[in-house]
Amino acid sequence: MAGWTTLVQAETLAMALSRADLVIVDCRFTLLDPHAGERAYMQSHLPGAAYAHLERDLSDIGRQGEGRHPWPYVDVFTAKLARWGVEPHHQVIAYDDGDGAIAARLWFLLRTLGHEKVAVLDGGWARWTALGLPVSSAPRAPSATPYRAVFDMSRLYDATEVQAHLADAGMLLDARARARFRGEEEPLDRIAGHVPGAVNRPYAANLAEGRFKPPMQLAAEFRDLLGSHAPADVVAMCGSGVTACHNLLAMERAGLKGAKLFTGSWSGWISDPSRRVATGE
Repeated sequence: MAGWTTLVQAETLAMALSRADLVIVDCRFTLLDPHAGERAYMQSHLPGAAYAHLERDLSDIGRQGEGRHPWPYVDVFTAKLARWGVEPHHQVIAYDDGDGAIAARLWFLLRTLGHEKVAVLDGGWARWTALGLPVSSAPRAPSATPYRAVFDMSRLYDATEVQAHLADAGMLLDARARARFRGEEEPLDRIAGHVPGAVNRPYAANLAEGRFKPPMQLAAEFRDLLGSHAPADVVAMCGSGVTACHNLLAMERAGLKGAKLFTGSWSGWISDPSRRVATGE
């Protein structure tokens, strides 16, 4: 069967709910109330969906010095995939109730495992329910088929690798809002500012009316931003390695493949006080 590898529209997914190879994962989450997404899932979700919690399932918050949402260990994450019933040949669809950033984190986790058939539901829960499409309150039955894969570590950068990347004239693309990037405000981390040499592309710029912009528009915007840099010369970052995945998804949607992720991002960068901090543009 043909697969979706970046985005899927709600109307298209609704017609494919009976596909035997389909696994849907609900990624709803909010920092203000980390349990709100799971409570909402238990009340209502897309039919057959499993639930993935950002801090419990899509991160390993026990890892020190690697930011607020450290990248999970591969054996722990693949065990979660097995429980959700995901196998390497499956079509996975991720969604959230925001702008797609948490779902994009799951998308990039799977892509770095080499899982191609994974996509984000464009418009997420809000558009699905606005269209009156089917929902359910029944939990997904746990599974146990092992998922065997390893992360492509060449697409995951730590702070030392980011420093070397910048010294080699690579691009570091920060997905945070402009005020946070400039150091004018910092609601989440103890130090405001950005990594010296980084370029700002707020991930919200990928959207128009709650959905991703068309691929050609995204391609034009990113090419203008990248200049002479190839997509593979780009390392994406944000506050903790989550919303950066939104830029990675948007780039791939635009046909610009191969960018990497600074997994610790800003919160990981500032864990070492010897690292320099910049403010302003």
